[in-house]
Amino acid sequence: MAVQLDRTADGVAVLTLDDPERRNAMTEAMGDALTEVCSELADDGDVRAVVLTGTPPAFSAGGDLAMLEELGRRAREDGFDATDHMRAFYRRFLAVRELPQPVVAAVNGHAVGAGLCVALACDLRLVAREAKVGLNFARLGLHPGMGGSWLLPRALGDQRAKLWLYTGRLFDGAEAAAAGLALDALPADEVLPAAIELATEIASASPVVVRQLKSTLADLPTDLGDALDREAAAQAVNYASDDLAEGLAAGRDRRAPRFPGR
Repeated sequence: MAVQLDRTADGVAVLTLDDPERRNAMTEAMGDALTEVCSELADDGDVRAVVLTGTPPAFSAGGDLAMLEELGRRAREDGFDATDHMRAFYRRFLAVRELPQPVVAAVNGHAVGAGLCVALACDLRLVAREAKVGLNFARLGLHPGMGGSWLLPRALGDQRAKLWLYTGRLFDGAEAAAAGLALDALPADEVLPAAIELATEIASASPVVVRQLKSTLADLPTDLGDALDREAAAQAVNYASDDLAEGLAAGRDRRAPRFPGR
């Protein structure tokens, strides 16, 4: 299977893109496998946070070149319109963005093109210092896809994102983290353990609240009044939850909470 799933005892699921001979190049088969695993995790109440990584030496080198070459041939020779095909391809990998649990990307090696887009679709990112990352679409003669032109400005801001996109330049992990793409840049062998540690910390918080927050932060209102309405409605749900009862009891008892997730 092109995507491996492992679970920890602390409520963390680790997804690994697993095609190291091709540097985890993104194919339809890998996308189908990722969609299937994400569908499984979305319904798993025991999974409270997810880590996405790649089998070394890369996180993902991006879209499979053979697939891109074939689409180019069909477009030139047969007039094939790839719009629907590409939308379906994007959806396969952006399934990670639809997970109700927070997702931490452990970018333990190169993440280029669509490979970086999948990391951008995650909630949080840690990156290897020596990794090369970037959206090199313009250097291939291809407009960015898989949400790259939407996700990157939200991570880097307008000016820096334009620099990355217009030039197709690659950056090392330390430069990427300094620009705001990731929380931190670490030695490659420390990225996955650090990501699991972070996901475990998230998993120890109230699952009810964390899932609410993921929904809230994915679609921030522009008006403070709307934000207050959403917060009030969310807190109304919390008042009836066992998680709040446990959190308050733990606070009174000066102990770590053990949230049931309901």
